[in-house]
Amino acid sequence: MSATGKIIRTNEDIRNDFPLIARSGYAYLDNAATSQKPASVIEAESSFYTDHNANPMRGFYPLSLDATAIYEDARKSVASFIGAASSDEIVFTRNATESINLVAYSWGLNNIKAGDEIAVSIAEHHSNMLPWQMVAKATGATLRYIECDTDGTFTDEELMRTINNRTKLVAFGHVSNVLGRCNPVRKIIDMAHSAGALVLIDASQSIPHMKIDVMDLGADFLAFSGHKLLAPMGIGVLYGRRSLLDDMPPFLMGGEMIESVRRDGAKYAEVPHKFEAGTVNAAGAAALAEAIRYISDIGYEYITNRDRELTIRALEALKRTDHVHILGSIDNEDHNGIISFTIDNVHPHDISEILAGDKVCIRAGHHCAQPLLEHIKTPSCARASIMFYNNEDDIDRFTESVANIRSRLGWE
Repeated sequence: MSATGKIIRTNEDIRNDFPLIARSGYAYLDNAATSQKPASVIEAESSFYTDHNANPMRGFYPLSLDATAIYEDARKSVASFIGAASSDEIVFTRNATESINLVAYSWGLNNIKAGDEIAVSIAEHHSNMLPWQMVAKATGATLRYIECDTDGTFTDEELMRTINNRTKLVAFGHVSNVLGRCNPVRKIIDMAHSAGALVLIDASQSIPHMKIDVMDLGADFLAFSGHKLLAPMGIGVLYGRRSLLDDMPPFLMGGEMIESVRRDGAKYAEVPHKFEAGTVNAAGAAALAEAIRYISDIGYEYITNRDRELTIRALEALKRTDHVHILGSIDNEDHNGIISFTIDNVHPHDISEILAGDKVCIRAGHHCAQPLLEHIKTPSCARASIMFYNNEDDIDRFTESVANIRSRLGWE
């Protein structure tokens, strides 16, 4: 127990909270794709169905009222977690992809016109690029790509080149899912606002690893997926400033997003409910609230330090291995738990398959970031991504397997 009375938990204690990690024997290093789930999160989702299952906001009997309360309490948990001014600024979606599409269709198509510009970083996941390609084509606006250096850095000169008084929206990832670079989002937001533009931040890769405060950042929109944050698949979040959400039409039409319906039209519900048509994922929201509680209990200080220790351990071992090339910055501190690499004369898919035989789980391919890989002249790569429940043995198994790949294929 610490001097403050908080119980200090070991890494082994934490690993035992995750059933798959504790039982499988895998060195799971594909956390940028999806995180593992602690037992308490799995139980929270299960408990909704076993103890509270009813359609939220549809009935006035106790079970439905309980389900509604659980769902809305989850919204309050998210709002508090990211520093939103109100829970009304939190819209539940399926994932970050749906959150970004909601903004593209509901705000983009109604506020962007021919002659306007949309600025998107070249390092974006396709989910934060394709919707803006769609908006540009549909409206006649110009899509401008903000180019990065090979280490993922966006220079001030490049930002000033692409963000100007014609820019209506800037779409940027907080942390690159390929290079691990944490982008200067506050600077980008300030520059965009000075030019009269709004900013959408994709926080999918950052929020599992670092504290985010949307009010402090000055974000207009922010999206993330629950499944990368220890929560189940199928629950995501869109944060939007209330004044913006109020002016946006619904993205989907159907049940529960209306106040009244007539033969000739409808009056929509207030935000956030006008964006949540149909039966909602209440169990997923309850589990997301539990994931937030779990993350908060562990604390971002521990998470950040653990990410850093394990990332440095992995990078230093890879740097000592012949024929291995690490993508992005040469500075270990710039990778934020994401390590993308290539091996001479070995296809990334072969790297992944060989490591899978050693029960080491990594990702290989273009990582839904083909324009970035084309920009840095790397068709595809392998990627290991770290979470705070990983340990030194996971890292050592990974780096030892990588070190032996070329000899196992007969190259040495």
